[in-house]
Amino acid sequence: MKRYFRIAITALAMLAVMLLSAAITLRIALHGHEVTIPDFAGMSVSEASEAALKTGVDLNIENRFYSTTVPVGRILSQAPAAGSRVRHGWQVRVTESLGPQQVTIPDVVGESLQQASMEIRKMQLDLGTLAHIEAPGDPDMTLAQTPPPNAGVDQPRVNLLLSSSANVSTAFVLPSFVGMSFAAANHAAMGLGLRVALAGDVPAVPAAGLPMVPAVPTGTVMAQSPESGFKASRGDIVRLTLGAAAPVAPPVVH
Repeated sequence: MKRYFRIAITALAMLAVMLLSAAITLRIALHGHEVTIPDFAGMSVSEASEAALKTGVDLNIENRFYSTTVPVGRILSQAPAAGSRVRHGWQVRVTESLGPQQVTIPDVVGESLQQASMEIRKMQLDLGTLAHIEAPGDPDMTLAQTPPPNAGVDQPRVNLLLSSSANVSTAFVLPSFVGMSFAAANHAAMGLGLRVALAGDVPAVPAAGLPMVPAVPTGTVMAQSPESGFKASRGDIVRLTLGAAAPVAPPVVH
């Protein structure tokens, strides 16, 4: 009986040693190839690439932003953060600084998608999100843009709201004219078949039946009624409130 008991104890001890050894081996396999992510902030792209190669992580430039504090061509931010422990070969996403903004956002409202794209890229900007709404007239005409012309931006990207002639109905979603110059807003509204009026005024309708205001005011659209997102139909009146300066926040295109 004592012999069987000693054999059982020995077997249990061997099993415990085997389990402990397996646990240690698994831990080494899981964590043996971990590396610490360096701090890439402030490095040039070439310096960051070299540091990533030495560390054993993969560097991916995910975004480019304007910055008044970080010189052009240097790393602005990273994810995961510096000091994080990751597996060998892990991808680190970084944002490259474009330096201070030195380009002007062009006014492409009323232009075709092709014309707008050429003008945006000519200013060394990127074509961002393209959204469509049903609208009368030619398809792929620019009805609105964000950011608005001459705005200060953090990314070199211009988003466009384009017209679509597919399944055109009498009603459509009203875009935002806030942040545009009056001329740009008036042009965009006319393209949708809307009649434009200044707050408190009555729009004039010329003989051709197309909406326009006889004396073209100057200034930036500060507010509109109805607001963007509401449904409108051809011939409806949109009233614009003008100001001397652009609003603090850029408009949101629905």
